[in-house]
Amino acid sequence: MRKEIFIIGNWKCNPLKLAQAQNLYRSIVSGLRKEAKENRTKQHSFKTKNKKRARIVICPPFVYINDLVTLNKKLGADLEFGAQNCFWEESGAYTGEISPKMVKSLGCRYVIIGHSERRLYFNETNEIINKKLKISLQAGLIPILCIGENKKDEETGKTEEVLKVQLQEGLRGFENEKLAKNLIIAYEPVWAIGTGNFCDPEKTSKVLYFIKQRINTKVLYGGSVNSKIAGEYLKVGFDGLLVGGASLKVKEFIKIIKNV
Repeated sequence: MRKEIFIIGNWKCNPLKLAQAQNLYRSIVSGLRKEAKENRTKQHSFKTKNKKRARIVICPPFVYINDLVTLNKKLGADLEFGAQNCFWEESGAYTGEISPKMVKSLGCRYVIIGHSERRLYFNETNEIINKKLKISLQAGLIPILCIGENKKDEETGKTEEVLKVQLQEGLRGFENEKLAKNLIIAYEPVWAIGTGNFCDPEKTSKVLYFIKQRINTKVLYGGSVNSKIAGEYLKVGFDGLLVGGASLKVKEFIKIIKNV
């Protein structure tokens, strides 16, 4: 039986122009097709079977989603799309906000909720995140809930305490079994994001167990993921990766996908 894994590329506030976003996407699709072709030849030669199927999800800035979904169809590619955020209401007088139904209508299947940068720079609380999760699920999206501790919490042994609160308050009001089928959790230690200091896979395995005890859903690792270490997170039980900066580097992103 094939195990389904997720590789989610979060482009954040990059790149600056539509043409650059389109070229980046074309390069990713081209690189994946080249890798797939080489892999099929290798499998045929050694009579092996790949038991893992990767769902590749790209989360670009809102302004590029429509154009990239159109480009995806034109290229005949099978990558999926997600948004990096959404609002907690369906519609209304909320200048500058984008609702989950709008995200869904663009062709997205996923939405990232509660990323540490949203919590830090935009003061998103667990209560706000809870509202966003509810409205996203109602719209038919699959939320990717980000949780993680900062450096001080990690150094003082409060990782599990912090994650427990984020899960309890973020998932308040949900039925556990129903939610587990329609939610992805991304564990991203805040101190690792964008620093190059990834969290040791063996150490993350304890966090993974802690999360799975509370909700049995797919759990991804994120935080300075690179191609050299990527496969180790799947070996300890993670269901995939949330990739930030490396998803903007085509060769590195393809290597990450190849190595898992």
